[in-house]
Amino acid sequence: MKKHKDEETQKATIRFETNPGLQAQVDWKEDMILTNKEGIQFKINIFLMVMGYSRNKFIIVTTDRSQETLFECMIAAFKYYGGVPHEILFDNMKTVVDHAKSSFAKTVFNDKFEVFAKDMGFTPIACRPYRPQTKGKAEALAKLVDRLRVYNEEFTTWDDLKNITTQFREDINKEYSQGCEDIPIELFQKEKEYLLPLPNEDLMTKYISRQEEKTYLVNKESLIRYEGRKYSVPTNYIGKRVTVKKDANDNLHIYYNNEFVLCHKISDKKYNYTVETITDILRSDAMRGKSDQEIFDFIKNNLSQMDICIGGI
Repeated sequence: MKKHKDEETQKATIRFETNPGLQAQVDWKEDMILTNKEGIQFKINIFLMVMGYSRNKFIIVTTDRSQETLFECMIAAFKYYGGVPHEILFDNMKTVVDHAKSSFAKTVFNDKFEVFAKDMGFTPIACRPYRPQTKGKAEALAKLVDRLRVYNEEFTTWDDLKNITTQFREDINKEYSQGCEDIPIELFQKEKEYLLPLPNEDLMTKYISRQEEKTYLVNKESLIRYEGRKYSVPTNYIGKRVTVKKDANDNLHIYYNNEFVLCHKISDKKYNYTVETITDILRSDAMRGKSDQEIFDFIKNNLSQMDICIGGI
């Protein structure tokens, strides 16, 4: 197998260019570590899509690489481009390819991904095994994203990081590209005319709403971590996995076994509590035996002065 792999890898690859709107390529920059001004490490992933003709690039920062996240990122890219490329090239990521049914000679896409591709209107193409050169435009973009490392210790919150990524995307699309010998954002003005129309909004929303339902483990501090910030739940959920749903008004609805637990307003604070949960946490340990009034006074006079968010005060 090693000899076969070496032989396949060493085969020559012919560089080719695609017609406007025909093809895009998708890839991930995985498990990138950036540190904010407070010394907190953010382990992030960068979703990459690049148009084959214009080299117009779409990038977005995510906390995971699940299939639901992939769908959401691709829909965000389609909306950014204002249409859908006819073909999209992928590597053999498990969120796209059914490895159990695939062979060296034939790639089989998994069922959910095939339905998504059909709903969105594009034809998926798998990168040939051992031939990463066949998606070189996305591979080159992965190296380009390393330039984001200059922002180490230059941001504070998750939202800061998302804003930095968005601005970076706009900047690189205005830079001269050796690949197309032009400015991507300018060349894209011609390419966008050849894209397929965007799918029905209700159809796209169906896939995006799935992304908003994720499960998170409640740690020993009775907190879950969501997009780099921590949110509290009652102590009886420690060690359990809860479901989080984000609505259009930036509220986090937390459920356990489909039963509602509580709601948090998304904030830029590192720690986020409600009066009820912080009372529950304090009573379980540091202020065991204290009255409700004593605990409330402590929260109001001490904790509320710290850089944390306590809903209800």
